Amino acid sequence: MMDINFIRQNPEAVQKDAKDKGISVNVTNIINLDKQYRQLLASVQNMRQERNIVSREKNIEKGRELKEKLEKEEKNLREKENELNKLLMDVPNLPKPDVKTGKDESENEILRKYKEPTKFIFAPLDHLEIGERLDIIDVPRAGKVSGTRFAYLKNEAVLLEFALVQLAMEILTKEGFTPVIPPVLIKREITQGLGYWQAGGNEDYYLVNESNQGQGFYLVGTAEHSIVPMHKDEIFMKKNLPKRYVAFSSAFRREAGSYGKDTRGILRVHQFDKIEMVSFVLEEEDDKEHEYLLSLEEKLFQLLNIPYQVVKMCTGDLGFPAARKYDIEAWMPGQKKYREVTSVSTVTDFQSRRLNIKYQDESGKKYVHILNGTAFAIGRTIIAILENYQQEDGSVVIPEVLKKFVPFSKISPKNN
Repeated sequence: MMDINFIRQNPEAVQKDAKDKGISVNVTNIINLDKQYRQLLASVQNMRQERNIVSREKNIEKGRELKEKLEKEEKNLREKENELNKLLMDVPNLPKPDVKTGKDESENEILRKYKEPTKFIFAPLDHLEIGERLDIIDVPRAGKVSGTRFAYLKNEAVLLEFALVQLAMEILTKEGFTPVIPPVLIKREITQGLGYWQAGGNEDYYLVNESNQGQGFYLVGTAEHSIVPMHKDEIFMKKNLPKRYVAFSSAFRREAGSYGKDTRGILRVHQFDKIEMVSFVLEEEDDKEHEYLLSLEEKLFQLLNIPYQVVKMCTGDLGFPAARKYDIEAWMPGQKKYREVTSVSTVTDFQSRRLNIKYQDESGKKYVHILNGTAFAIGRTIIAILENYQQEDGSVVIPEVLKKFVPFSKISPKNN
């Protein structure tokens, strides 16, 4: 949620920055409603003072009249506050000054590359053909059971997944991250605090157990969705920041806006596993933490020795809560293009205001800044390994850094 004081002082900037994100916000309505709310608040406060005076004077008749009037005014105040908060919830986080203004992903910036794209002396296959030949990915049977955009991982692919989990946990726990396996169901009210469900984003997530009263749970789209609100309504001590978590969980996406897109294999599926990083930091540490999380993502893909590029999102590709976002895109030889495998964002104090997460220092209580980043999106990382490490004989060599976690050095085609 945006700071209402900032909106009062910078209405034109808020209007423009939201528009740069492709989101329509009526700041004039917010300012007008805020004025009405503050006028009502002043009126209620004056009436409360008057009530205290009347109470001391023991004027019963006047006290009764004032009580009825105050109750009515307090009801109006609550309604006005709810109305204002509803409008504020629809204001996106604003881009940081260094973020390029752009319409969509076509205007994102490529910052740097790691290694040249993998070259082969044969025509490289895509991950699905490799996976089927190795008997480690089964899409048709998953289709029978669950429908489109699902897959079974089998045999060596399962061990490869947990090797990636062990690698990420080993690296990140040494960096001081607290490991967590979080719930995958979150309350509807929590989704509002995260800010991903605004501007139509709710269409990408699964709602389960909905009742007539509108109660229900959402399946998380990433571990961040249940790690961030873990500290809802809590106050950190300044000395305990930064607080960092690394979480492993399954994630679920409807992929409502991607009909017909990337339907082959396991690139874009409804269910997948992720290892996610979340940081709670001081405001002045925000930019430094963002670069730190990005460096960890790069370290993991450098350990896998997979070519990638780092991309900085423009305003039109930021999403609702992010103030700045980087993606790592790995080279996929079977597709002959770079594809997103990780992202890392700062949401500044946007989520902490909505979820009431603060820290205490010498001068009082302030909102923490929150950042999130992908260590590994397992399915996409397996795709990158299969396509970059494929051999002419149809086998796939295991990256050196993962060999200590698995009882094989390569995966070979099955005779059947």
